[in-house]
Amino acid sequence: MLDSFLKFLELGLYHIVSFKSYDHILFLVVLTVPYFFRDWKRLLLLVSSFTLGHTLSLLLGVYDIINLKANVTEWLIPFTIIIMAIYNVFTAGKSSKYGNPVILFSLVLFFGFIHGLGFANAFESLVSSSESTLLSILEFALGIEVGQFVIVFCILFLGFLGQTIFRFSLRDWVMVISSVVIGLMLPLIFNSPLFS
Repeated sequence: MLDSFLKFLELGLYHIVSFKSYDHILFLVVLTVPYFFRDWKRLLLLVSSFTLGHTLSLLLGVYDIINLKANVTEWLIPFTIIIMAIYNVFTAGKSSKYGNPVILFSLVLFFGFIHGLGFANAFESLVSSSESTLLSILEFALGIEVGQFVIVFCILFLGFLGQTIFRFSLRDWVMVISSVVIGLMLPLIFNSPLFS
Protein backbone atom coordinates (compact mmCIF):
# COMPACT_ATOMS: atom_id res chain seq x y z
CA MET A 1 0.00 0.00 0.00
CA LEU A 2 2.79 2.42 0.94
CA ASP A 3 4.70 1.41 -2.19
CA SER A 4 1.67 2.25 -4.34
CA PHE A 5 1.20 5.58 -2.54
CA LEU A 6 4.83 6.56 -3.05
CA LYS A 7 4.75 5.38 -6.68
CA PHE A 8 1.80 7.59 -7.64
CA LEU A 9 2.92 10.51 -5.46
CA GLU A 10 6.28 10.44 -7.26
CA LEU A 11 4.59 10.09 -10.67
CA GLY A 12 2.44 13.14 -9.93
CA LEU A 13 5.42 15.13 -8.69
CA TYR A 14 7.54 14.33 -11.74
CA HIS A 15 4.58 14.86 -14.05
CA ILE A 16 4.86 18.54 -13.05
CA VAL A 17 8.54 19.19 -12.35
CA SER A 18 9.90 17.25 -15.34
CA PHE A 19 10.94 19.35 -18.32
CA LYS A 20 9.28 16.72 -20.50
CA SER A 21 5.97 18.19 -19.36
CA TYR A 22 7.04 21.78 -19.85
CA ASP A 23 3.44 22.68 -20.77
CA HIS A 24 2.47 22.37 -17.09
CA ILE A 25 5.47 24.43 -16.05
CA LEU A 26 4.64 27.16 -18.57
CA PHE A 27 1.02 27.20 -17.43
CA LEU A 28 2.20 27.66 -13.85
CA VAL A 29 4.59 30.41 -15.00
CA VAL A 30 1.80 32.48 -16.58
CA LEU A 31 -0.49 31.74 -13.64
CA THR A 32 2.10 32.86 -11.07
CA VAL A 33 4.02 35.82 -12.59
CA PRO A 34 1.45 38.50 -11.66
CA TYR A 35 1.75 37.65 -7.96
CA PHE A 36 4.06 38.23 -5.00
CA PHE A 37 4.85 35.98 -2.03
CA ARG A 38 2.25 37.91 -0.03
CA ASP A 39 -0.43 36.59 -2.44
CA TRP A 40 0.25 32.99 -1.40
CA LYS A 41 -3.33 32.27 -0.27
CA ARG A 42 -4.81 33.28 -3.61
CA LEU A 43 -2.13 31.34 -5.48
CA LEU A 44 -2.73 28.29 -3.31
CA LEU A 45 -6.42 28.37 -4.27
CA LEU A 46 -5.64 28.91 -7.96
CA VAL A 47 -3.13 26.06 -8.07
CA SER A 48 -5.50 23.77 -6.16
CA SER A 49 -8.35 24.58 -8.55
CA PHE A 50 -6.06 23.56 -11.43
CA THR A 51 -5.32 20.27 -9.63
CA LEU A 52 -9.03 19.72 -9.01
CA GLY A 53 -9.83 20.20 -12.70
CA HIS A 54 -6.91 17.96 -13.70
CA THR A 55 -8.06 15.22 -11.30
CA LEU A 56 -11.71 15.38 -12.38
CA SER A 57 -10.84 15.01 -16.06
CA LEU A 58 -8.39 12.22 -15.26
CA LEU A 59 -11.18 10.37 -13.45
CA LEU A 60 -13.66 10.95 -16.27
CA GLY A 61 -11.09 9.95 -18.88
CA VAL A 62 -9.90 6.81 -17.10
CA TYR A 63 -13.49 5.63 -16.62
CA ASP A 64 -14.29 6.45 -20.30
CA ILE A 65 -16.96 9.03 -19.48
CA ILE A 66 -15.10 11.68 -21.51
CA ASN A 67 -12.65 10.75 -24.21
CA LEU A 68 -11.04 13.35 -26.47
CA LYS A 69 -8.69 12.44 -29.28
CA ALA A 70 -5.04 13.02 -28.41
CA ASN A 71 -4.53 15.52 -31.25
CA VAL A 72 -7.40 17.67 -29.92
CA THR A 73 -5.95 17.82 -26.40
CA GLU A 74 -2.45 18.43 -27.82
CA TRP A 75 -3.90 21.52 -29.51
CA LEU A 76 -6.02 22.65 -26.55
CA ILE A 77 -3.25 22.52 -23.94
CA PRO A 78 -0.99 25.18 -25.53
CA PHE A 79 -4.14 27.16 -26.32
CA THR A 80 -4.96 27.32 -22.56
CA ILE A 81 -1.45 28.58 -21.83
CA ILE A 82 -1.73 31.29 -24.50
CA ILE A 83 -5.11 32.41 -23.12
CA MET A 84 -3.62 32.82 -19.61
CA ALA A 85 -0.61 34.66 -21.02
CA ILE A 86 -2.83 37.02 -23.04
CA TYR A 87 -4.92 37.63 -19.92
CA ASN A 88 -1.69 38.63 -18.15
CA VAL A 89 -0.66 40.99 -20.97
CA PHE A 90 -4.00 42.81 -20.85
CA THR A 91 -4.13 43.00 -17.04
CA ALA A 92 -0.42 43.67 -16.31
CA GLY A 93 -0.01 46.56 -13.92
CA LYS A 94 -3.74 46.87 -13.32
CA SER A 95 -5.57 46.05 -10.14
CA SER A 96 -7.90 43.76 -12.13
CA LYS A 97 -5.93 40.69 -11.00
CA TYR A 98 -7.77 41.23 -7.74
CA GLY A 99 -11.08 41.68 -9.60
CA ASN A 100 -13.73 38.99 -9.93
CA PRO A 101 -12.00 35.87 -8.55
CA VAL A 102 -14.83 33.54 -9.63
CA ILE A 103 -14.01 34.08 -13.32
CA LEU A 104 -10.28 33.45 -12.83
CA PHE A 105 -10.78 30.39 -10.61
CA SER A 106 -13.35 28.94 -13.04
CA LEU A 107 -10.98 29.50 -15.95
CA VAL A 108 -8.09 27.80 -14.12
CA LEU A 109 -10.36 24.91 -13.09
CA PHE A 110 -11.47 24.45 -16.72
CA PHE A 111 -7.88 24.64 -17.99
CA GLY A 112 -6.84 22.05 -15.40
CA PHE A 113 -9.65 19.88 -16.76
CA ILE A 114 -8.22 20.15 -20.30
CA HIS A 115 -4.67 19.36 -19.12
CA GLY A 116 -5.92 16.26 -17.29
CA LEU A 117 -7.60 14.90 -20.42
CA GLY A 118 -4.22 14.91 -22.12
CA PHE A 119 -2.88 12.36 -19.63
CA ALA A 120 -5.91 10.11 -19.07
CA ASN A 121 -4.98 7.48 -21.66
CA ALA A 122 -1.40 7.19 -20.44
CA PHE A 123 -2.49 7.01 -16.78
CA GLU A 124 -4.61 3.88 -17.29
CA SER A 125 -1.54 1.89 -18.30
CA LEU A 126 0.26 2.88 -15.07
CA VAL A 127 -2.30 1.31 -12.72
CA SER A 128 -1.83 -2.42 -12.14
CA SER A 129 -4.73 -4.79 -11.51
CA SER A 130 -3.83 -4.97 -7.80
CA GLU A 131 -4.08 -1.16 -7.36
CA SER A 132 -7.21 0.91 -6.86
CA THR A 133 -7.67 3.29 -9.81
CA LEU A 134 -9.47 5.91 -7.71
CA LEU A 135 -6.89 5.82 -4.93
CA SER A 136 -4.06 5.95 -7.49
CA ILE A 137 -5.57 9.07 -9.09
CA LEU A 138 -5.87 10.78 -5.69
CA GLU A 139 -2.26 9.90 -4.83
CA PHE A 140 -1.19 11.19 -8.24
CA ALA A 141 -3.15 14.42 -7.59
CA LEU A 142 -1.31 14.90 -4.30
CA GLY A 143 2.00 14.54 -6.15
CA ILE A 144 0.84 17.10 -8.73
CA GLU A 145 -0.08 19.52 -5.96
CA VAL A 146 3.34 19.17 -4.29
CA GLY A 147 5.10 19.59 -7.65
CA GLN A 148 3.07 22.70 -8.43
CA PHE A 149 3.98 24.27 -5.08
CA VAL A 150 7.68 23.71 -5.86
CA ILE A 151 7.34 25.35 -9.30
CA VAL A 152 5.23 28.25 -7.96
CA PHE A 153 7.79 28.91 -5.21
CA CYS A 154 10.61 29.01 -7.79
CA ILE A 155 8.66 31.41 -10.02
CA LEU A 156 7.83 33.69 -7.08
CA PHE A 157 11.47 33.64 -6.02
CA LEU A 158 12.69 34.54 -9.54
CA GLY A 159 10.10 37.32 -9.65
CA PHE A 160 11.33 38.59 -6.30
CA LEU A 161 14.93 38.61 -7.56
CA GLY A 162 13.97 40.30 -10.82
CA GLN A 163 12.01 43.02 -9.07
CA THR A 164 14.40 43.69 -6.17
CA ILE A 165 17.87 43.13 -7.66
CA PHE A 166 17.26 44.03 -11.29
CA ARG A 167 14.50 46.57 -10.52
CA PHE A 168 11.95 45.27 -13.04
CA SER A 169 8.52 46.67 -12.43
CA LEU A 170 5.83 44.04 -11.90
CA ARG A 171 4.15 45.21 -15.11
CA ASP A 172 7.33 44.75 -17.17
CA TRP A 173 8.05 41.38 -15.55
CA VAL A 174 4.55 40.09 -16.35
CA MET A 175 4.59 41.49 -19.90
CA VAL A 176 8.00 40.04 -20.80
CA ILE A 177 7.46 36.58 -19.29
CA SER A 178 3.93 36.27 -20.71
CA SER A 179 5.11 37.39 -24.16
CA VAL A 180 7.95 34.84 -24.14
CA VAL A 181 5.48 32.08 -23.21
CA ILE A 182 3.14 33.13 -26.03
CA GLY A 183 6.10 32.97 -28.42
CA LEU A 184 6.95 29.45 -27.22
CA MET A 185 3.36 28.20 -27.51
CA LEU A 186 2.35 29.63 -30.91
CA PRO A 187 4.38 27.08 -32.93
CA LEU A 188 2.70 24.26 -30.98
CA ILE A 189 -0.71 25.65 -31.92
CA PHE A 190 0.07 26.00 -35.63
CA ASN A 191 2.14 22.80 -35.94
CA SER A 192 -0.47 20.72 -34.13
CA PRO A 193 -1.41 17.31 -35.60
CA LEU A 194 -4.96 18.70 -35.63
CA PHE A 195 -4.00 20.70 -38.74
CA SER A 196 -2.01 17.98 -40.49
